[in-house]
Amino acid sequence: MSKITAKLQIKIAQLQPSDIYCYTTVFTYSFVSMILYIAEKPSLGRAIAQGFSGQQQKQDGYIQLGNGDCVTWCIGHLLEQAEPDKYDPAYAKWALQHLPIVPQDWILVPKKGTSKQLSVIKRLLKTATHVVNAGDPDREGQLLVDEVITYCKVKRNIIDNAGRLLINDLNLNAVKKSLSNIRPNRDFTGLSISALARSRADWLYGLNLTRAYTLLGQRGGYSGVLSVGRVQTPVLGLVVRRDAEIAQFQSKPFYEVLATLATHAIGDDSSQTFSAKWQPSAACEPYQDEEGRVIVKKLAQTVVSKTRGQLGVVESYTVKDKQSPPPLPYNLSSLQIDASKRFNLSPKTVLNVCQSLYERHQLITYPRSDSRYLPMEHFSEAPKVLSAIKANAPEQQSAVDNANSKLKSKAWNDSKVDAHHAIIPTSRSKAISSLSADEAKIYQLIAMQYVMQFYGPHKYQEQTAVVTIAGGVFVAKSKATTDKGWLALTKQSEPKQETKNEPALPTLAKGQSLDCIDSQLVEKQTSPPKHFTEATLLAAMTGIARYVHDANIKKILKDTDGLGTEATRASIIDLLFKRQFMQKNGKEIHATATGKALINALPSESTRPDMTAIWEANLDKISQRKMRYQDFMQPLTHTIGELINASQRIDTSQFAGLASTKPAYKKKWRKKKNAR
Repeated sequence: MSKITAKLQIKIAQLQPSDIYCYTTVFTYSFVSMILYIAEKPSLGRAIAQGFSGQQQKQDGYIQLGNGDCVTWCIGHLLEQAEPDKYDPAYAKWALQHLPIVPQDWILVPKKGTSKQLSVIKRLLKTATHVVNAGDPDREGQLLVDEVITYCKVKRNIIDNAGRLLINDLNLNAVKKSLSNIRPNRDFTGLSISALARSRADWLYGLNLTRAYTLLGQRGGYSGVLSVGRVQTPVLGLVVRRDAEIAQFQSKPFYEVLATLATHAIGDDSSQTFSAKWQPSAACEPYQDEEGRVIVKKLAQTVVSKTRGQLGVVESYTVKDKQSPPPLPYNLSSLQIDASKRFNLSPKTVLNVCQSLYERHQLITYPRSDSRYLPMEHFSEAPKVLSAIKANAPEQQSAVDNANSKLKSKAWNDSKVDAHHAIIPTSRSKAISSLSADEAKIYQLIAMQYVMQFYGPHKYQEQTAVVTIAGGVFVAKSKATTDKGWLALTKQSEPKQETKNEPALPTLAKGQSLDCIDSQLVEKQTSPPKHFTEATLLAAMTGIARYVHDANIKKILKDTDGLGTEATRASIIDLLFKRQFMQKNGKEIHATATGKALINALPSESTRPDMTAIWEANLDKISQRKMRYQDFMQPLTHTIGELINASQRIDTSQFAGLASTKPAYKKKWRKKKNAR
């Protein structure tokens, strides 16, 4: 047991300062000691304070507990990377000869408007004997508090014995449970270094390439800022390439053959008919496109003439009982995607609503989660959570009443849960009438996804028949629901989860003869890909692997969380709109002329997700202490230098005549959301 854990257990048990306890760690509790809890934001700090009993005093910027300990908080990031001119006054002027700018000793400075709270924390740290990092349970939350502790020059022995408090749920019982399970902060050193490497790498990449391309744009006559970021630029690249693909698309016909088969000759009252679709053989490949569609009409016509009126033989007939489990509870991205499709809410709006439901109303758990799984210990809380949903959302009473709280879906899986778990409702009861319209929609969406975990699987029967006619292979399929299970909770207005029963096939037997009473050629047209919407662009960011051709990089992206993080994806999309690199036409997202010019000017590797995939893989290695910080940063610095050199060879005339965006953010590029 560590010193911090021993001391915390005493404090939490609300022992009096006069009591003295000795542990095997030879740690003696002293009334002059003080634990300082540093939360990421005020709402979390207040929730932590409520986890302790006894009288408390609210001070300016912190809460003093009855036993002398204190809870304080950051206001998001209190510190930020210094402007380049802090390293050299000459860097205040944007000039190509200065690039790349690579600090040797990095400087953090207080963010505007945060100096007062930073002073409060600094003063408290001078008298604290133990410190607990209570940042949000993610990479940024870890670094956010760690960097404040380091900036305030806390003694090494206090840093070495610091604790880590991980809170996913702001309700009192959940907070108390977390307080009883404080872990050593040193266990998260790798995560903190990983976040630091990410922050500095984004600074280097964003600052240097933004300055380089803005200066090149000026040569061509463009007066705005051409910002470049590790994540934002590949996202813009997706949109630009999709727009080009649509603009260049030429619709072409393709052909299918449908055979109508009868179990008996025409005129027989017991005859049953069904349709089967022709499956082109390998010999047909020269007459197919890359999607396997037949594009030579004559081939399809030949199949029609050869099969019509011929005898068919059943090669195989199978009937399989299948089932699909309920969809997993939401992480932030999946919630944003569904909310965009169903309610036309932007990802940014959904995140803001979730923060309110989490911090203000305490109706959901930590919203910036990338996990869709739940810890096993949460299963015992299910009756309380279901009861709260029933009280909070009367329209879901029937769904809750028919739920079986003893059913355990695949969502409960400790091996897939680390610092945070899926977004679910809390056990807090609060009238939904007190919520805004958007808050009520999002709460009910999260609640229904949770209730589904206590319904059985959707069960259905699938029939498949393979028939040969004149040497050609035809396949017929049918699917019919036998038990709706969780699907009974969905609405017909939700196409993602809607299922349709297909006409059942007759019962067949292998070797059975059938009559091909008709064979028809069906001509269809290829259709262009659709423009991105906020929902589909967000889905593309989370499933970015499908836009990568390199097999190794594709695997990396499948093993990571895609492009960007749960906490940043919404702000990245929003940022591209604000910078006027993208615009909306109804629900569709289109790249602007400026966005297209920037992507066309940049080297391909900067506009595709491959580089980010490698970054994320290496950052993950750093967090697991399998890679050193310097081994990540040094190659990156070299790459940035090469990219800047390559930029000098581009044709700047493509920036001529473009409408300039307002460069109001020119001095604010360094912000985390902008640097990406």
